[in-house]
Amino acid sequence: MNYANLLAVAFEEAQQGFDEGGVPVGAALFDAEGRLLGRGRNRRVQDNDPSVHGETDAFRKAGRQKTYRDKILVTTLAPCWYCSGLIRQFNIGTVVVGESANFAGHLDWLREVGVKVVELNDSACTELMARFIRQSPGIWFEDIGECDCEA
Repeated sequence: MNYANLLAVAFEEAQQGFDEGGVPVGAALFDAEGRLLGRGRNRRVQDNDPSVHGETDAFRKAGRQKTYRDKILVTTLAPCWYCSGLIRQFNIGTVVVGESANFAGHLDWLREVGVKVVELNDSACTELMARFIRQSPGIWFEDIGECDCEA
């Protein structure tokens, strides 16, 4: 499986999210043969909806699946607790991560239950997220639940 090709789909979503002023996390769900089932991006800012992370958007757009054990979730950034919970809840078998330098996520928690985690350390993903964090630190810290500001 060429994971870099799968990541390219998620990165397109992340770039679009960045261009829209949102958090640049893109994701895509594929079947075991690499066929695209759904793709999405973090749209918390654009939709004023805190539940629309990249992974959840792609998951919803993929529609119901009989099983997720053989599915591949590709995300440009290591998943947060919320998205890691989705992966564990539905037993998604493989998670491909573009980068975990800007946010380490909870990859060990996924590995503990047998999720195959593939880290690509992709420089384009790392650079896009770092640029966003520099430009919009308030939105970034809100997104990862570290904003101690008053609503």
